[in-house]
Amino acid sequence: MISNTHRNGLVVAGTLIGDWLLAMLTYWLFMSLFLDVTWDEMQLHTSVVVGVLYCACIINGGVILYLREVKRVQIVTKVTRNVLLFAVVAIPLLKFGHFRTMDYDMVPLFLLALIVVVSSFRLCVRSLMNYYRKKGGHVTKVVFVGSKYNNLALYKEMKSITSLGYRPLGYFDDNVNPKFPEDCPYLGTPSDVMEYLANHKDVQELFCCLPSQRAEEIMKILHYCEKHFVHFYNVPNVTNYLHHRVYFNMLGSVPYLSLYREPLSRPENRAEKRLFDILVSGLFLCTLFPIILVIVTIITKLTMPGPVFFKQKRNGLNGKEFYCYKFRSMKVNADADKVQATKDDPRKTKWGNIMRKTNIDELPQFWNVFVGNMSLVGPRPHMLKHTEEYSKLIDKYMIRHFVKPGITGWSQVTGFRGETKELSQMEGRVLGDIWYIEHWSLGLDLYIMYRTIANVIAGDKEAY
Repeated sequence: MISNTHRNGLVVAGTLIGDWLLAMLTYWLFMSLFLDVTWDEMQLHTSVVVGVLYCACIINGGVILYLREVKRVQIVTKVTRNVLLFAVVAIPLLKFGHFRTMDYDMVPLFLLALIVVVSSFRLCVRSLMNYYRKKGGHVTKVVFVGSKYNNLALYKEMKSITSLGYRPLGYFDDNVNPKFPEDCPYLGTPSDVMEYLANHKDVQELFCCLPSQRAEEIMKILHYCEKHFVHFYNVPNVTNYLHHRVYFNMLGSVPYLSLYREPLSRPENRAEKRLFDILVSGLFLCTLFPIILVIVTIITKLTMPGPVFFKQKRNGLNGKEFYCYKFRSMKVNADADKVQATKDDPRKTKWGNIMRKTNIDELPQFWNVFVGNMSLVGPRPHMLKHTEEYSKLIDKYMIRHFVKPGITGWSQVTGFRGETKELSQMEGRVLGDIWYIEHWSLGLDLYIMYRTIANVIAGDKEAY
C-alpha cells in the first residue's frame, strides 16, 4: 500500500523522460553512425513516429523503481518488455506506413543496445534514489495514533523499505504497547497529539488507527492536521481478518476496499482486449488455419481412426461451461474427461505427440476466441472434474475465472505448464493466473504471446 500511495511522481516522470531521451539518442546514433542516413524530411517524420511509439510503450510499461525490494533483474525485465513491445508495434507500422526503416540485420543489435542503455539508466536512478534516501535526503517524518496491529505493521513496512524515506517519530495510545520497538517511542495519549504537533512542526504525516467509536477524538485530530499542513491518513482495521493486500475504491462519495486490482473490470479495457482477440483470431482463421486444417486432417485420418476434432466441456468466465476445441491427439478413450495427459501417456499417438509438443493441437481454440468463449491470453481452462477437485483444495482457485480463459497464459510461459503431479504445481499456476488478472495490459498479452512462440521454437520440455 505504501509504495502505491506514496509513489514519487517526480522520480517516475524524470525516469520516463530520461528513458525516452536516451532511447531517441541511441536511435539517432545508430541511424547516423552505422547506417549513414541523410537527415531529410522523411527521416524527421520517421523519428517523430518512432519517438511517439516508444513514448507510448514506456508509459504503458511504467516504472517500478519505487516498489518494495525491487530486484535489478525486475528492472531489466521491465525494460526488455517495453523494448520488445516497441519492436512488435513499430516495425510493422513503419514498414506498412512507408517510413524509412532500419536494415533488418541491424534491428537485433539496435534493440539490444536500447535494452542495455535504458536498463543502465534505470539502475543508476534506482541506486541514486536509495543512496539519497539512506543519507537522509527527502525524509518524511511521521507519527502514529493508535498502536493496534495495523499501525505496527505499517511501522515495520516503513523501516524495511528505507528507499521510501520515512522516519517514524513515535506513537500515541491510551497505554504503552510493548510490541513497538524502542526506536519508535511512546509519545502520550491521543489527547496529547495536538500539543505534540504544535511543538514539532516538522511532522509531515499522521497515521491514525483509532476505532470509529472514538470519532469525536479522531475529528479533532483531523481538523488540526488540515489547518497545520500535516497529512492525515486513516488506517482501516481490517488486518485482523484480511491477511491480504487491499485496494481503496470510491463509488460516488462512498469508500470501499477491494482484494484484487482488476484492470479488466473496466469496460474500456475489456473492449480493447476483445477487439484485439477478434482481429488476431479472425485473421488467423481466414489465412493460416484452413491450410493447417487440411494438413492435420490428412495426417490424422492416415494415422488413427476417429474424428479430427476433440471437444471437451471446460469452465470459462465466471465458471460458465463451454466446449473447448482441439485437434485430437489421442485415441478415442473413456478417460478423456477425467484423466490429465502425462508425459508417456499411452493414449497419445505419434502424430498426436508431435501436435502437442508444437501446440498445433491448440489451434482450433482460435475459434473459441473468435466467438467469445476464450481470449488469446488468459488462465488456461481446466476440465470440469479438475475445477471441482482443485476448488476444494486451493482457496483462491476460482478467482482465475474472473477473466476469460486463454490459449496461452502467464503461468504457461513462467514454468507452470503441463501435468500437475503435485498440489504445489497447481497452486503456483493459480498464483500466476491471479498475478496476470491483477497486472493485465495489452503489452503484457503481446509479451506472453511472444514468449509462447519463442518456447514453441526452442522446444518446451513440459509440452506433452
